[in-house]
Amino acid sequence: MSMTVDHSKTGREGLIAESCSTGLLIDDCFLKHQTGAKHPERPERLRAISKALVESGIGETCTKLPVRKATVDQVLAVHTQEYLKRFRQACERGDRYIDAVDSAICPDSYQVAMLAAGSTIEAVDQVQNGQLQNAFCAVRPPGHHCERGESMGFCLLANAAIAATHLLNQQGVARVAIVDWDVHHGNGTQHIFEESADVLVCNVHGHPDHVYPGTGYAHESGKGNGKGATLNVPLLPGSGDGEYRAAFENQILPRLEDFKPEFVIISAGFDAHALDPLAPLNLKTESFGWMTECVMDVARQFAQGRLVSLLEGGYDLTALSESVCQHVQTLQNHSQ
Repeated sequence: MSMTVDHSKTGREGLIAESCSTGLLIDDCFLKHQTGAKHPERPERLRAISKALVESGIGETCTKLPVRKATVDQVLAVHTQEYLKRFRQACERGDRYIDAVDSAICPDSYQVAMLAAGSTIEAVDQVQNGQLQNAFCAVRPPGHHCERGESMGFCLLANAAIAATHLLNQQGVARVAIVDWDVHHGNGTQHIFEESADVLVCNVHGHPDHVYPGTGYAHESGKGNGKGATLNVPLLPGSGDGEYRAAFENQILPRLEDFKPEFVIISAGFDAHALDPLAPLNLKTESFGWMTECVMDVARQFAQGRLVSLLEGGYDLTALSESVCQHVQTLQNHSQ
């Protein structure tokens, strides 16, 4: 990959790639996390995304990212040792789930989850170091529901939180923003950082009175030193493009601009799409394009464009694959 480097930007801020350079992480290893024939978070999701990216040509113009396994220490920076041990042993025993029936596992799930977390770290490292401008990581299992010591939903390790913690602890980044537009509130990410002033967590999601997991009310705004560093914008059933635009313009973007993040992570769930079977919201495929543009504008203004997005939900295969293509194409177009 050819790029021009501004050597005046070194040290904690890293080296910035000036050429168009969007990374893509997608690999068959993530198909090995088998959840069962009727489980919504199934390997076919990744197959549909991969096929759409190839057929559209969008994937071929991205820089391919390598798969990396997270170290135990990298994961323990977020999760408890007891949970990680319990997760590994449950997979070794051949258990079908851990903590809740929704949290389906198979013998390979622990290793696949460690690859998902480690590959996400690789992506944020390459963006922070200037090898890429931004990246999309099509990893599974997803992560934003996973708490420090407990799996929830379909999530087994908190990928976004692990990546953000790595940036803070190992890359010297002072402020990380996580924007989560999955239709389900990212309770795990919120709770992991709710007492931290260094990570701003912005969630726009289905209202907790109507949508799993029943958290993410507007009054949840952080605790202690993190008071004010959590923003929740819950939306009522039937909400669509207009309500989302109002949420971004009136709440999310102003909060991001006040925070001035040095790196931006998107928990990119695509299940607020009108065709998705798991939630009652009505976004269009194109909605994920303009939301991506909004967040990229903040990243360009404060973080020299540094942004990594991670796959979370999205369960209608057509809506998911088309929305991911819209998202990745926007990352490419706006990194030039």
